[in-house]
Amino acid sequence: MQLRKFAKAISEYSRTENDKEYKDWFDAFDALQDYLKTIPVTDGKRRLIFIDEMPWIDNKKSDFVSALEYFWNSWGALQDDVMFIASGSATSWLNDKLNENQGGLHARITKQIVLPPFNLKETEQYLEYIGANWDRYQIIQTYMALGGVPFYLSLINPDISFAQNIDALFFEHNATLRLEFDELYYALFNSADKYVTVVRALADKRKGLTRNELIKLTGLQGNTLTRILSNLEKSDFIVCYQQYGHTLRDSIYKISDLYTLFHFKFVEKNNTKDTAWWQNNLQSAVIKSWQGFSFELIGLLHLQQIKKALGISGISTSASGWQIKDAQIDLVIERADRFVNLCEMKFSVEQYEITKEYADKIRDRMSLFRENTKCKMTLQNTFITTYGVRIGKHSSIVNSQVTMDDLFD
Repeated sequence: MQLRKFAKAISEYSRTENDKEYKDWFDAFDALQDYLKTIPVTDGKRRLIFIDEMPWIDNKKSDFVSALEYFWNSWGALQDDVMFIASGSATSWLNDKLNENQGGLHARITKQIVLPPFNLKETEQYLEYIGANWDRYQIIQTYMALGGVPFYLSLINPDISFAQNIDALFFEHNATLRLEFDELYYALFNSADKYVTVVRALADKRKGLTRNELIKLTGLQGNTLTRILSNLEKSDFIVCYQQYGHTLRDSIYKISDLYTLFHFKFVEKNNTKDTAWWQNNLQSAVIKSWQGFSFELIGLLHLQQIKKALGISGISTSASGWQIKDAQIDLVIERADRFVNLCEMKFSVEQYEITKEYADKIRDRMSLFRENTKCKMTLQNTFITTYGVRIGKHSSIVNSQVTMDDLFD
């Protein structure tokens, strides 16, 4: 079927009748080469080959990649005016078959164009474009559920609230995104069940997991786990960052795809018939816990905005996390000017108030951090919150702060 479609495309572009049937992809690329030779070579112009969703063409029993290798090495690469663009949403295929190809396409890629998800500012601009003139508190909750994926954001109905949209997209009868998860992972990854096993394990652990912990929880190891983690990271499903004071071997993996986290937390196990489930549970403990976790992830995904808000954009930094049995710090920013920002992230509907008990906890955590890491630099407590820290008797424990508006910069 793919070969027939390819033959039809060549026929349309060459404006010729083509009744020939290709028996394999070697025949197909021979036909492409013959057609390209008929296009006059013009100074300053290129003969451009663009194949969209290439991973779908490479069926398990096809010889597509081998034929592509032969076509490019025997003819395409020798033409100064030929450019070949391979496009696809299955990042793992592009990575395994093209970027890390150990055969005829090894080191043949000259440029990669990676399309990451929208950040908060881009999400705000897109929602304004479709007519959803929401405040940033609603936008950041939308980002928690859908991430920065333009397709998901395009499903938003601007005439109703965020909460009503969540019910319409996930909890109403035949909701648009209720079955999206399986379709997404099985479209993007071969052996998708193994990828789902990894992200499920990470979704259950707010603090993240080391590679060794993932091995114990998933049973995956060796090159298989390495490839899965690499593909998930390149596809923006997970992030990996070093623990402060530890080697790379102890790096922590965290889920970063907010839609995936939302699915595991609320959609997968929800058998309710309540079509307004989200609106009816807005104040529940489980939603508040999810908001806190998601806000932490949003902070990790907006490190440059945090640095700018702190006035350290021009200073060399390294970002990491830190945790021991009795304490954890969401984000540690070590700076070349010998300051270390210990960042605490809090999602709140109003200004965050620091109590005496919490201030004591922060002081104890600073002492534990210095004692365990032997850090000699100046420590600063940085709070990253929605509306800032309320000035009060115990707010002096905060040396600097970043608000929700800063994350939209």
